[in-house]
Amino acid sequence: MTWSTLATPLLAEGLLTSVLIGVGILFVVLLGIVATIKKCYMVVGPDQAIVKTGMGKMDVVTGNGMLIVPVIHRYELMDLSLKSFEISRQGSEGLICKDNIRADIKVAFFIRVDSSEEEMKEVAASIGARRCSELETLRELFDAKFSEALKTVGKQFDFVELYDERDKFKDEILKVIGTDLNGYRLDDAAIDYLEQTPLELLSPNNILDAEGIKKITELTSAEKVKENQFTRDKEKTLKKQDVEAEETILALERQRVEAVEKQKREIAEITAREQASARKVEEEQRLEAERARIATEEELGIASENRDRQILVAQRNKEKTDAVELERVNRDRDLEATERLRVVGVAEVEKEKAIETEKRNIQEVIRERVAVERAVVEEQERIKDTEEIAKAERAKKVQITAAEMKAEEELIRQTKLAQAEKESSELLAEKIRIEAEAKRDAAEKETAAAKMLAEADAAKAAAAGLAEARVQEAKAVSLEKEGSAQATVLEKKAVAEAKGIEAKAAAVEKQGMAEASVELEKYRSEATGITEKAEAMKIFDSVGKEHEEFKLKLNKEKEVEIAAIDAQRGIAESQAGVVGEALKAARIDIVGGDGEFFDQITSAVKGGKAIDRFVYNSRVATDIKDTFFDGNAEYFRDQLTKMIGQFNLDTDGVKDLSIAALIAKMMGMADTDDMRSQLTSLLGMAGSANIADQKTSRLLGGSSDNGKKLKGGLA
Repeated sequence: MTWSTLATPLLAEGLLTSVLIGVGILFVVLLGIVATIKKCYMVVGPDQAIVKTGMGKMDVVTGNGMLIVPVIHRYELMDLSLKSFEISRQGSEGLICKDNIRADIKVAFFIRVDSSEEEMKEVAASIGARRCSELETLRELFDAKFSEALKTVGKQFDFVELYDERDKFKDEILKVIGTDLNGYRLDDAAIDYLEQTPLELLSPNNILDAEGIKKITELTSAEKVKENQFTRDKEKTLKKQDVEAEETILALERQRVEAVEKQKREIAEITAREQASARKVEEEQRLEAERARIATEEELGIASENRDRQILVAQRNKEKTDAVELERVNRDRDLEATERLRVVGVAEVEKEKAIETEKRNIQEVIRERVAVERAVVEEQERIKDTEEIAKAERAKKVQITAAEMKAEEELIRQTKLAQAEKESSELLAEKIRIEAEAKRDAAEKETAAAKMLAEADAAKAAAAGLAEARVQEAKAVSLEKEGSAQATVLEKKAVAEAKGIEAKAAAVEKQGMAEASVELEKYRSEATGITEKAEAMKIFDSVGKEHEEFKLKLNKEKEVEIAAIDAQRGIAESQAGVVGEALKAARIDIVGGDGEFFDQITSAVKGGKAIDRFVYNSRVATDIKDTFFDGNAEYFRDQLTKMIGQFNLDTDGVKDLSIAALIAKMMGMADTDDMRSQLTSLLGMAGSANIADQKTSRLLGGSSDNGKKLKGGLA
């Protein structure tokens, strides 16, 4: 191998390395150029513009990009978005209109930099790209110009025109200001607030304000005069309508009183005839009702006796059935207890016999083994001892295993026996419960027909029935607790016996524990049976309670009906006695027959009593009675004066009215039925005394002569 052969690969490898290094350097340079361009190239949106200076010229671009070289160029951002600012003129500086009325006004102007390249360059050169869109700059530039435009346009309109023609006012403002504002553009204007300047803020020393005050005063005064004229016309019209309505009401009231009096007279005649016929029919209907009631009471009495007899028979049958069923249950329970004791005794004997037999077999095996071992030579003494120990251990294990098997068998047998006894007790309790429910259903069906009549008796004896039910429930709880206590005592006794037997041997220990478990299950089963029996007795108590309540309710209804009959009979006897005593000393001319005479007597008595009750229960009627029947005219005058004051009537206004017209007017003003009834009675009594047509002034004059004349008229 020559040197040229070795140098060729080395040269090729060096050349490749140089090329790779050159490519890497070129890539890094390109990345640097791209990063520099990206950093220097700035892009803005349509609401901004870039103002670039340098190299002797100014460039502006918006919504696009521009390359900025940091050392060569300088740039600023210009805000092209729409700006708004308000011009407010209020109080003494308010806008003066054409009619010299001053107005408070607020106008918002919406302005922005024009987006054309020449306008943006002009604004940037004169104001600056950053300052041109600041509100303070805009206010400094345009506040005076816009205020002057407001004053110029405002002087062209009256205040009312200014208020009614806002759009025209705004258009005139835009026309005066123009849209081209040295690089800025005014897009729109809005009137935010426009009201008349208050009078207290106007200066009387100002010529324009004085003219405005004069015009405002003239306009408001004219409007006040018109308003006052309208108000007075309205009052006159209302007063005229009130007078006409009052006259119409008085005329209608007079017609109403005449019609009411005529109607009362006709109603009184018709009522008298109809009441006589109605009383006759009423008494006939009452006679029929009394006959029907007496017949119904007779039937109720017969039904009540039959019901009591049926209830008594049902009670006797229930008591007989309960006694037979209780005797059968006791007999079955005693037989089951005897059989259970017999089975337990036989099992105990068999268990003892098996244990003794096993013990004898074990002893026989031991004796045979000892006899065989005695024949072994003395040299094998050590082996014999070892074998004897092993055999003794094995025999011990066999004995323990056999005893455990016996104990487990006995435990299983006792458990099965206790389970069978438990199931038997549950079946017996279920049987008792089903029979009790059947008897309860039968008792409910037998007593359903008479339940409504028996509710009164049940209410009277509900307390006794509830007490008896609580006693029965307490007895059941006591039996349940007694059974639980007995089971607990026997359980503890069995555990104590098991602990005593435990000291004898392991097999006897398991046997005793099995016996204790069996006894525990047995007595738990007995306690469960006693509890279910108590629940069954509660069912019987519920049926008995319902039956007793039913019986008590029947007795109460019976006593109430009897008491009502006795009360009616006593009332009738008393009424008959009163009528008899009243007729003893009466001189009677009998006219009419067929009970008409008795009807007339009762009607006359009732009418007299009704009049007496009205006279003595109504204060107004009592006053009239004292006046017209006792002759106290002064007292009647005082009472009538008091009633006039109660209705707020003017004495001078009613003195020319007759007594009947005065009472009729008070009836129209009364707001309660009781007051109207009293005034109607008062009017009737005044008519009966022949003073209804006399003027009220005779009664309210106050002189003794008038009192004497009135008393003479009353007489």
